[in-house]
Amino acid sequence: MAGAGSADQPLLLRASGPDEDEESGTSQNLGSVAASVPSSSSSSSSSGNSVVLFSSLVAVCGSYAFGNAVGYSSPAETGIMDDLGLSLAEGTWWLDAGRLLMGCGIGLLSYVVPVYIAEITPKNVRGVYTSLNQLMIGLGKAFMFLIGSLVSWRVLALIGTLPCLLQLLGLFFIPESPRWLAKVGREKDFEAALQHLRGKNANISQEASDIKDYMEHLRRMSEDGVTELLQWKYAYPLIVGVGLMIFQQCGGLNAFVFYTSTIFEEAGFSTTVGTIAAAVVQILSTTLGVLLMDKSGRRPLLLVSAAGGCLGCVFTGLSFFLQDLDSGAVLVSSLVLVGVLVFLGSFELGMGGIPWIIMSEIFPINVKGSAGSLVNLVSWIGSWFISYTFSYLFEWSSAGTFLIYAGICAVGVIFIAKLVPETKGRTLEEIHASITNKNDHNLS
Repeated sequence: MAGAGSADQPLLLRASGPDEDEESGTSQNLGSVAASVPSSSSSSSSSGNSVVLFSSLVAVCGSYAFGNAVGYSSPAETGIMDDLGLSLAEGTWWLDAGRLLMGCGIGLLSYVVPVYIAEITPKNVRGVYTSLNQLMIGLGKAFMFLIGSLVSWRVLALIGTLPCLLQLLGLFFIPESPRWLAKVGREKDFEAALQHLRGKNANISQEASDIKDYMEHLRRMSEDGVTELLQWKYAYPLIVGVGLMIFQQCGGLNAFVFYTSTIFEEAGFSTTVGTIAAAVVQILSTTLGVLLMDKSGRRPLLLVSAAGGCLGCVFTGLSFFLQDLDSGAVLVSSLVLVGVLVFLGSFELGMGGIPWIIMSEIFPINVKGSAGSLVNLVSWIGSWFISYTFSYLFEWSSAGTFLIYAGICAVGVIFIAKLVPETKGRTLEEIHASITNKNDHNLS
């Protein structure tokens, strides 16, 4: 994606802006730098706003494709197995190749999209635009659930290519990230791109000056890398970032998303009605989460989301436990519907997108590249593990599987309550300073 990566510069290192601070080793220095950094907002014209909007929409086509990929498996699983005569453990070569390529693409998009949007948007609207990433992922999943009940799995796969094609075409018409251009020393291109994004009549002198000063200071800092990341002073943000990704994935996310139809079918509930209901709930919950993001704060949404996920797992596990006791088909199917909807709705409210936001906020810029890569790796390993093991666990004990997920979600609630910082309404400099203090007091 334009503005999102280069061969000679780590992508995650460039998730920065003029208002961001470099980590200097002590909270006192961080605080003084925070006080000295001027505001970099510039008055954007309507033409500039339209360019930012169009560029962001092109970028979030990738987020929508991400949601399509995640939501595809549930409605397509039964059709694939029946048409191709596959067992639970099989997959044909073409399916394996497709999943591998899709995984590579989605793995990049999951972090590139929010980084690019954050780099091109003005400070005063950055939160709103970045939230589009989470919203489009939710809409992409919901659309697959809805349309998947009406068309075959082959047609559904072809439909999933449309946002990819739209993004590919749109990339030829959006500007490169000004901050990346400044980082690689292309000063004229940097100013031209920034002017294009802000509008031809906008005064960009202050914002351009702030970006240049910040990049110059960044060049004097230590190189981003694993060696730098493994210093003791980064232990606390690493624990928070990695921990959030573990609980995000290992609480049963992909079990509910990839195997929604299977869960409903085994519980005796209509898969069509169930998947449509799940789609509607995800759309509403994702929208609510975006609206509440900067009002209620990160921690409250995370706590409610993780607790709701735990409750959803308990309801789902209880439904299959009652099924084993022959307690009645109506009760079992009703409980499984409640459980699935509570889990998916709760997840989209907070745990779906907020961990990525917090991860981008808590790591100082000089280790953001290596830290982001590590956290991203942990997330996708967890995603693969849950996706791979669910079918076997479900055959072993349908009720026990969801009770295991409920236990993980419960531990996640405690983890969030004890360790995850609130970052709402705070500058990056203030966040880094507080993290340094917490690391000194709690982890030394």
